[in-house]
Amino acid sequence: MLFKLSMSGLKSKLRDYIVLLVGLVMSISIFYMFQTLALNKAFIKSNSVIQLIGFVFQVGSFLLAIITFFYILYANSFLLSLRQKEFGMYMMLGAKKHKVTLLMFIETIVLGAASLAIGIAVGVGLAEGIVQLLMKQIEFAGEGYKAFYLPSMTVTCIFFFALFVLSAIMNSIKLSRISVLQLVHADAQTERVSVKGKMTGVVAFFAVILLGIGYASMIYMEQLREIVGKEIIIIAAISTTLGTYMLFGSLLPFIIKKLRSNKKYSEQGLNVFTFAQLNFRINSLTRILGTVAMLVALGAGAISGGMAFKNNVIKEVDGLEIYDSVVHNPTAEEKKILDGISFNNKAEYRYKVDDKYVYYVKEDLEKQKPLIQEGLGKENFGKYKEILGEAPVGTVAGVRSEKNQNEKEMPEEWDEAFRTIQPYYIYKDHAIKIVDKKMYDGINGKEGIAFIGKADDFLTYTKEWKKLDELQLEKYKNVTARMNSKYQSYYMSYGVASGTVFMGFFLGIAFLAMMASCLMFKILSGASKDITRYQMLRKIGVRRELLTKSIYKELFLVFLFPAIVGIAHVLVGMNIFGFILLDRYFRIWVPIVIFVVIYAIYYFITVQLYKTIILPHRETNE
Repeated sequence: MLFKLSMSGLKSKLRDYIVLLVGLVMSISIFYMFQTLALNKAFIKSNSVIQLIGFVFQVGSFLLAIITFFYILYANSFLLSLRQKEFGMYMMLGAKKHKVTLLMFIETIVLGAASLAIGIAVGVGLAEGIVQLLMKQIEFAGEGYKAFYLPSMTVTCIFFFALFVLSAIMNSIKLSRISVLQLVHADAQTERVSVKGKMTGVVAFFAVILLGIGYASMIYMEQLREIVGKEIIIIAAISTTLGTYMLFGSLLPFIIKKLRSNKKYSEQGLNVFTFAQLNFRINSLTRILGTVAMLVALGAGAISGGMAFKNNVIKEVDGLEIYDSVVHNPTAEEKKILDGISFNNKAEYRYKVDDKYVYYVKEDLEKQKPLIQEGLGKENFGKYKEILGEAPVGTVAGVRSEKNQNEKEMPEEWDEAFRTIQPYYIYKDHAIKIVDKKMYDGINGKEGIAFIGKADDFLTYTKEWKKLDELQLEKYKNVTARMNSKYQSYYMSYGVASGTVFMGFFLGIAFLAMMASCLMFKILSGASKDITRYQMLRKIGVRRELLTKSIYKELFLVFLFPAIVGIAHVLVGMNIFGFILLDRYFRIWVPIVIFVVIYAIYYFITVQLYKTIILPHRETNE
């Protein structure tokens, strides 16, 4: 009997439960996908890059778990508020409170089980499709990978089932503490204004101060880390969060009040009614709007951070490695590959090798001078210049030993240049010496050529760099580990960044979906109280089109405020990555556009659902 009642209750509020279900399914499916990427042992062992990505996805799972926990508690509290009158009626008809509590418990578990089943099914599809894309991005064959992976499924089921049971227990405890009279008259309870009079100004002042502290902590993160330490991140997070909630609790009602008092604007059309509606509901919305703003910051921030890490890879590699390719004694196959690459800067240096030195020709070095970094410090990272002055004949760089300790030491700039021209695995036991053409001709030794080149666009020729590295590994058998080439540095960094951008993208999507559904819950849960007011306007002759326009405008303002604050948090918060990322704002418009699209979809869905409740059908006389 209880199970039938619970199913009947679910059907009666099906629209609201579907909103919750969508958020849960998205969270579960992404959590499962992260687990398959992090726990597939055979898959992880197949490539060193995946070992690093596995950790990234475990971090993502942890963050998603925290947000999901609060989302479930928040959403279920709304669902409980929707059902309070119904539960009160059951008790009035003679049902025991513990039976009604058990009914609520069953509904929560059934909803959780349904979302788990659907979420894992969607997760398997995501795990298959997304990982194929990930493997394509970092160019490797994922041997041993399984999208349908029982250990990941077990972890997902255990975590979410425990979460649903905990949520059901908390809802049951909350329900048991509410009296029958409060349950029956739940719809008649009025909203309470928590901040009144002068206290509004005081709270607004402290909100601005806290947000100022939070923003300053994020903008000057690097400088403050040296003074305060790592705790500055905690200070920034706490002050920004508290400031956001206090801002919505004080300043937003004030803004609505000012808009309403502006006669020139409020007396146009139904604006006076729209602002009255906002003024009526704003005090109950402040907390959820603050939560939405923070979830916007987390969601859009996760996408922005992930993309920024990926976009940062090539800038970081360019700063660490000057030349795209360094090839000694190119073979016919290597020459063919190099000829097909458009180089902005390239040079060939002749050299001879004897038992002690690698001799480079002064005239070659001066004809096309090698590049070095402009200087130390972050501001010079990735900036290069040609070496000034003549090549220092007779100076020595490289391996120092008793045999050449009396030689004249090479200047630091030229020594730095040769660390690029002469990789460590080529004649690693020889020192490097600069000689003029006459001296060079008189040396008996094995001749060679060092080719160095910087292409017009490194990313255009990734296949060529990869092939050149493979040929170099065949040529130099003493290179047992990976080559210290620019492509290898890019490949490793890009592999980790690809995992980060996938994690950020899907975490962001999950956060934004939960955020928007929470706001949708809050708006729809209060819709029944608005029916009477809209019916009164219809009876006095207000056209349906004007009421529809009023709904669009009212909900647009409700959605707009947290979006503005959330995006502001994202733009300022990206400064946190200043010590890691060279260009943290590179293409930041992409995640903002993604957020706007998702947010707009939820806005239009909310408007349509709200209209079906407030304006259920057209009158026959229209």
